[in-house]
Amino acid sequence: MTHHSPESASPTFIAAVKYSFPVLLGYLAIGIAAGLLLVDAGYPWWLALVMSLVMYAGAGQYIAVGLFAAGAGLVEAALVQLVVNARHIAYGLTMFKRFNAAGRYKWYLIFALTDETFALLSSLPDEEDRKHQSRFMFLVALLDHGYWTGGAVIGALLGTLLPFDMEGISFALSALFIVLMIEQILRVKRPGPFIISAVVAILAVAFLPSRLSLLSAMVIALVAVQLLTGNRGVRNG
Repeated sequence: MTHHSPESASPTFIAAVKYSFPVLLGYLAIGIAAGLLLVDAGYPWWLALVMSLVMYAGAGQYIAVGLFAAGAGLVEAALVQLVVNARHIAYGLTMFKRFNAAGRYKWYLIFALTDETFALLSSLPDEEDRKHQSRFMFLVALLDHGYWTGGAVIGALLGTLLPFDMEGISFALSALFIVLMIEQILRVKRPGPFIISAVVAILAVAFLPSRLSLLSAMVIALVAVQLLTGNRGVRNG
């Protein structure tokens, strides 16, 4: 049985650092790019710190910078963020049992459940010592949050203090989504919905006003995917 003493806290923290190290490498790079983009859009460096601590949504923060720069309204921005981050509902349902037993760590774990943190925590085997596992999950989530926040602040400070060529940096978000899309295609082995969504997005950008293209593409793609693949899914089910 694991005892929660100062002597046992350090090994648990070190284990959490080792377990979350791959996320450190990714979050620092993408976080720095997010901070650079925020400052390049004309916002102060400290906004990167506030957004990372309070909002903490990698793709959402990238999109927020673009929405701010485009002068999007609050309702439009909220709807876009809701659609982009809707996948977290499924993450939360998957982790419901573990988080419900996490005690005082429960609410932070819910808040800090990003894509990468979910991948790490959902891969953990069940332990008999629930308190120890809850503390370990909390430390992993907290470290991931720190990695992202640190990267975003470093990027924002670099963009403020040093002359920096931002050309190509904005592609970091596109690169992030391309990687996530490829991972999902390989996982589900159903490229159809992704192809439909890509075609709809291209048509929306080509024929709709810029302020409406993103949200419209999301809605149309969701409907199109359901109509074109829903019946086949029922027959296969």
